[in-house]
Amino acid sequence: MDKLINQFELGLFFWQVLIFVGLIILLKKFAWKPILDAVNDREEGIKNALLSAENARNEMQNLQADNQRILQEARLERDNMLKDAREMKEKMVADAKNEAQVQGQKMIEQAKAAIESEKNAAMAELKSQVSTLSLSIAEKLLKDELSNKEAQTKLVEKMLGDVKLN
Repeated sequence: MDKLINQFELGLFFWQVLIFVGLIILLKKFAWKPILDAVNDREEGIKNALLSAENARNEMQNLQADNQRILQEARLERDNMLKDAREMKEKMVADAKNEAQVQGQKMIEQAKAAIESEKNAAMAELKSQVSTLSLSIAEKLLKDELSNKEAQTKLVEKMLGDVKLN
């Protein structure tokens, strides 16, 4: 190091400093600025990519929330449709039961009316037969009474024995 200090020349030092400053100026103008611009551009690109990723993530979250909401609405609508279908089925079953009861009641009423009609017809026929039988007995009695009283009594007893009321 002593050798360097002892051999120091001012002219050589001046030219070295001048070349060094010129080199720094040239580097600053042609190398540093493009390098710094490239680094700044790269930094801006990274920032933009991060912002785009953040926006995409937020949009994805919004879409997921919308999908969940739509899915929930679809489930509610499905549940409402199933509930309506069940209510409609129950109403149809109840209506069918009521209709069957009404039809059954009508059939019972018709059967009762038919039975009553048949009963009345049978009673009318029975009355007719009883009146015919009574007239025939009365006619025979009158004939016998006019002819013989003893024979009339025997005839009435005999006819009463022959008659069955069922």
